[in-house]
Amino acid sequence: MAGNKSYTIVEYFGGEDGYRCGYCKSQTGNFSRGMWSHTMTVQDYQDLIDRGWRRSGKYVYKPIMQKTCCPQYTIRCHALKFQPSKSHKKILKKMNRFISKGELQKGQEDCAGEPMDSVCEEAGPQELRKVHLKYTALTGIQKDATEFPSTTEVQKEAADATPTGSQTSQNDPVSVLAGTTTSAAPKPGNGADPSRPPCRKAKELRKERRLQKEQMRQNGDGVSSTVSPTQPTPSQNNQSKTLEEFISESLPENSAHCLEFKRFLCDSPLEAEYAPDGPEVGYGSFHQQYWLDGRIVAVGVIDILPTCVSSVYLYYHPDFNSLSLGSYSALRPPRTEGRGEEKRRIMREIAFTKQLQKQSPKLSYYYLGFYIHSCPKMRYKGQYRPSDLLCPETYVWVSIERCIPLLDNSRYARLNQDPDLGDARAVRDLGRALVLYRRTVMPYAAYSRKRKGSSDEMEVQQYASLVGQDCAERILLYRS
Repeated sequence: MAGNKSYTIVEYFGGEDGYRCGYCKSQTGNFSRGMWSHTMTVQDYQDLIDRGWRRSGKYVYKPIMQKTCCPQYTIRCHALKFQPSKSHKKILKKMNRFISKGELQKGQEDCAGEPMDSVCEEAGPQELRKVHLKYTALTGIQKDATEFPSTTEVQKEAADATPTGSQTSQNDPVSVLAGTTTSAAPKPGNGADPSRPPCRKAKELRKERRLQKEQMRQNGDGVSSTVSPTQPTPSQNNQSKTLEEFISESLPENSAHCLEFKRFLCDSPLEAEYAPDGPEVGYGSFHQQYWLDGRIVAVGVIDILPTCVSSVYLYYHPDFNSLSLGSYSALRPPRTEGRGEEKRRIMREIAFTKQLQKQSPKLSYYYLGFYIHSCPKMRYKGQYRPSDLLCPETYVWVSIERCIPLLDNSRYARLNQDPDLGDARAVRDLGRALVLYRRTVMPYAAYSRKRKGSSDEMEVQQYASLVGQDCAERILLYRS
């Protein structure tokens, strides 16, 4: 291979047999094509994920959308336009209070905004701990750690939990042994107790408290306390905060917890690259490390690519799977992947994407991996708006609002509804696809002439159709 040009080198494996699906638990319903990446440029991987591919370590795979049991649609969020929703803000506030004051929600883990999780595990007791968060960029050789911007410090706010009404103790040994309770059975036919106020929805109570606070504020400012119950006057303190404002809120000097980011290099198929118009940290794979009392307890992996930050995965130390979700890293087992903490991680990575965009204007998207509409547990990724899904036939982006009705009707759908639009990067000339044969780079046409009677044309054709003409002309397909 002449010159210093970087190449992507892959071995294509195809994939005709079905295997177990981790979403619907089908034993043979998951179908995908795959290839092993020995090395890969960030531009090639950017183009591949824009055609529905995704990496797990050095293995790069693409679901067979019309055949697999749970179709997986690539999803991206417009990071610059993202505004946290009400549930997102609640999660950030809880984190703010936890970091600054060490306060934890008692009784239950955070389930706000997670309708797919019907049961919450009880939160066990937890002492105050110092938390460190480190970024680690990786390529095989570890480099000196550098400090991340101070805006990475965050705090947590725990929701107030106040029991209402009288409760009968369920731990009375006499009552338990006798199998009876001390409360008398209600008389039939009486209905609700008329002497007690009627039950009210939590939404109404919150609205009433907001109005009361507004009246108190206006009274303090010498303004009339008459406030419309349906149209409260907005106050400066109630103006919507941006994601960055939530994350960059200053910490008091005596904060109970401390967060920090650092970068390291580690093993990845992506080659580390730097460009004059790129981000200061460069392009490649990075680790987001979570440190608790000097011990690493969780690691998230992201790829920084020419136009996006791509979230890869998050894994946890098994010794910490019993910790409450009140801590910054909810260390549940990987199979449950604590959605509350997943949301916090996603919002941090969106904020990080915005920081990088200031250095590299074209880097403006955050890729969340795959959106699986047929799996309710995976629909939470669609809550980060505005976002798009990748059409599996035309490979153009379609707003998720337009996709949801189609996916409600069918697991698989052509998301772009223009019948005249096709794949702009479909294979036009297979002979121009590059292969690596006996340490020599050559077009497939020359390779097929050298290998007279070669029977791999169908396999190469399938590979080229999946990666597209442009990638096929840049990526080296290894041939033995």
